[in-house]
Amino acid sequence: MSVLVVGISHKTAPVSVLERVALDGDHATKLLREVADLEHVTEATVLSTCNRTEIYTDVDRFHGSVESISRILGELAGQSPEDVLTHLYVHYDEAAVSHLFHVAAGLDSMVPGESQILGQTREALRIGQEQGAVGPALNVLFQQALRVGKRSHAETDIDRVAPSLVASALDRAADHVGEIVGKHVVIIGAGSMAGLTAATASRAGAASITVANRTPERATRLAQQYAATAIPLSGLRSFTGPVDVLVSCTGAAGVLIDVEAVSSRRRHDHPLAVIDLALPRDVAPEVADLPGVRLIALDTLAAELEDSAGGADVEGVRLIVGQELTAFLAARRSQSVTPTVVALRTMATGVVEAELARLMSRMPDLDDSSRAEVEKTLRRVAEKLLHHPTVRVKELANDSGAVSYAAALAELFALDPEAVEAVTRVEGVQ
Repeated sequence: MSVLVVGISHKTAPVSVLERVALDGDHATKLLREVADLEHVTEATVLSTCNRTEIYTDVDRFHGSVESISRILGELAGQSPEDVLTHLYVHYDEAAVSHLFHVAAGLDSMVPGESQILGQTREALRIGQEQGAVGPALNVLFQQALRVGKRSHAETDIDRVAPSLVASALDRAADHVGEIVGKHVVIIGAGSMAGLTAATASRAGAASITVANRTPERATRLAQQYAATAIPLSGLRSFTGPVDVLVSCTGAAGVLIDVEAVSSRRRHDHPLAVIDLALPRDVAPEVADLPGVRLIALDTLAAELEDSAGGADVEGVRLIVGQELTAFLAARRSQSVTPTVVALRTMATGVVEAELARLMSRMPDLDDSSRAEVEKTLRRVAEKLLHHPTVRVKELANDSGAVSYAAALAELFALDPEAVEAVTRVEGVQ
């Protein structure tokens, strides 16, 4: 398994760049297909969230794959590879495994420990499987990453620090307008982020929740879950109800909420919090300049929430990630020598059988009991000769040079590379 990750996130790029590579489900699938068709890519999937776009691949060539995937992301962002390259990060092999484990555990999120990333990681695996682009390498890796994420949330208090990006955004809105209890919340959008917002605002005791969406049916379905009111997006400008917190989280391309729209919503002498959780952004940046209005956007959240998680919780999750990473890599290294060991034993069996056949042809009068004893002795000798090197190579597999030890074993015993490769395919070793 040679995993390559090429990505871009809130840690490496401004929102102006991130919003150009933001993907909905259909576009993520299209990107996945394009990457899966690349020459050196054997497996692929795409992890796309509100603040990251990452392409995970299993490759047989590093440099050519990095160049091709970087070019695709550059085209997606509407920039040349040279321009987008400064915002990209690349992780390969063990570093790629480590990165995914940190992502799934919430350590790489805008809000450390947020749990939404687990569902997004699971969705990336599902889409890759549906498209036939995920094979044994990425399947094993993502399943293990999900285990790491679940364990992190189950064994630490990281969830209490920042259960989601939405909760953190609403906390900052409360700093401006007062506690959410008794407040009036308007949500634009009806996707998963909107659902989280409605659930969080409802639990916080909001006096009213209004859901506006282009598709009235989706707005109605979401509103019914939280005793909210549903309106079509087109009716938002004529909406006359009170608004204390306006949350926009659509997948629209372009600004939906401009200065005029926010000015008309603000009640005299009442503060208004506007939360923009969309990529591309839904709210014009100039809204932040309006008196009495606080704009909470993804980029400002990133700056404010950098140290939001409690140290003990983060350290606990880091410890879990470290443990799981060590165990996963050790198992992978041990598994990597299996084809060589199997090929070696297969070769030895072939030598024994050939020598037995030669011996029996020269001693046709040997009785059955003697034949059995000779065969048993030859096989015992072969087994004893192979025992120490095969045990040692498995022990040494936990060292960073495991692959070279396996290669040395193959070289010393003149193993046929095609035989090792055949065992690899049969055993499904990555």
